[in-house]
Amino acid sequence: MLDNTIIEQLKSIFATLQSDISFRMRSRSGDTRSAEMLEFLRDVASASPRLSVETEEAPADAPEFEIVKGGTATGVKFCGIPNGHEFSTLLLAVLNADGQGKNLPDAAVTARIKALRGPIALRTFVSLTCTNCPDVAQALNVIAILNPDVEHTVTDGAVVPDLVKKFDIKSVPAVYAGDSLVSVGRTTLGDLLAKLEDTCGTSRCADDSAVVVREYDVTVLGAGPAGCAAAIYCARKGFTTAVVAGAVGGQVLETMDIGNLISVPSTTGPQLAANLKAHMNDYAIDLFENRSVTSASVEGSAKELHCTGETFRSRALIIATGAGWRRLTVPGEAEHVGHGVSFCTHCDGPYYAGNRVAVVGGGNSGIEAAIDLANLCPHVDIFEFTDSLKADLVLQKKVATLPNVDIHLSSQVEEIVGDGRSVSGIKVRDLPSGSSSIYPVSGVFVQIGQKPNSALFEGLIPINKGGEIEVDRCCRTAVAGVYAAGDVTDVPYKQVVIAMGEGGKAALSAFIDFMRGTIA
Repeated sequence: MLDNTIIEQLKSIFATLQSDISFRMRSRSGDTRSAEMLEFLRDVASASPRLSVETEEAPADAPEFEIVKGGTATGVKFCGIPNGHEFSTLLLAVLNADGQGKNLPDAAVTARIKALRGPIALRTFVSLTCTNCPDVAQALNVIAILNPDVEHTVTDGAVVPDLVKKFDIKSVPAVYAGDSLVSVGRTTLGDLLAKLEDTCGTSRCADDSAVVVREYDVTVLGAGPAGCAAAIYCARKGFTTAVVAGAVGGQVLETMDIGNLISVPSTTGPQLAANLKAHMNDYAIDLFENRSVTSASVEGSAKELHCTGETFRSRALIIATGAGWRRLTVPGEAEHVGHGVSFCTHCDGPYYAGNRVAVVGGGNSGIEAAIDLANLCPHVDIFEFTDSLKADLVLQKKVATLPNVDIHLSSQVEEIVGDGRSVSGIKVRDLPSGSSSIYPVSGVFVQIGQKPNSALFEGLIPINKGGEIEVDRCCRTAVAGVYAAGDVTDVPYKQVVIAMGEGGKAALSAFIDFMRGTIA
């Protein structure tokens, strides 16, 4: 199944394995898919004498296998062959089981993982073409490997149609604990860990005296293009610098094609994120990933960010938290996220093949989504609030050639219609006439732009009506020692190249303020 070139690459990847690791495969007798999985696993195992394959007959929804280290199950399972984007998930799981891998968390996060109260049985439904699924699957695999009371099964939805139908899954990655939905869509290990702590409990002591205080000259909150640029400039100026973030890359992780970063003709979001991280690694920057900040304090000379078990204290704070998908905030939307309401056509589009769908938003992302969906769905309706499309002309010309796409301008979405498990329609008001109609669609893709991630600082620093942090031309906020950069601010044109420049500007402004003595 795997060609010799890939197997040779695997030999290099697995050359440093120190443990004996087995793929323990289980399948029902007579399942015709078993032979294909067995061939796949034997090919992978051939790359190292430390790897082997075991087989046994057992009831299973589809052929599956578990990673076993030294005869002990790790809790990591795969249902279906992890090809496509999930091939890297398998390789990382093997390395993680051996105690290797750059994705393993630091001591503070590891302690939280080990404190989760089990037993916890998790299953993540993925699509092998989904670019967001591997991050979630790999994060939960790490949790299972580090905590023996957690089990995690990475499940290819295509091989278990009955389960997909049972849970009415329309968006991936979809994480379930038993029959309860825990998370849907792209997220980070830190966010997943926080959700598991809330739902399953933790043995960690809640005593404030157990909080670790980490002190720096500058703390950068966020690790997208703006945050990484700010951190690098701070480190170059000699500041002790911490970066606190969910994951390096931020929004760019969701972007598959970046062609306007000057001097880089073409790249992808994940590749840019990897390059940002590698660049930061060249400097004395302390990176704290998988963190969720619960509260902040910016009064006085010491600025503080509070996370579970940790406080980051510094003389200067640079906020670079970016933005997230904006929601419609209409009745029926929240309860149907993952069950008919989606935000990513690349990940979720295949689940709507053969069904009529709607796209809300007439900007670039909305028209691109409609074009993608038109190849899968018999009919696509685009709803735009204003009286004209905002997408680039080349995209407007393309969508105009598609016979199965209807564009509705001056249209306001009033409600997502459904029963909580699936969507049956979208209620839209025609603004010129004032009349409302329900369009019979099975899915709604929301593409109405992004909302600044500024809620943490509401009431602490000035924020405009659009949720943007107000800054001057030097990225200073109204609070001495607090700066902001990138898409979270009121600086126009939300672009990677602009965010990078604003991050550098914020760091240089902090340096000037230190030199002038305006920061204590």
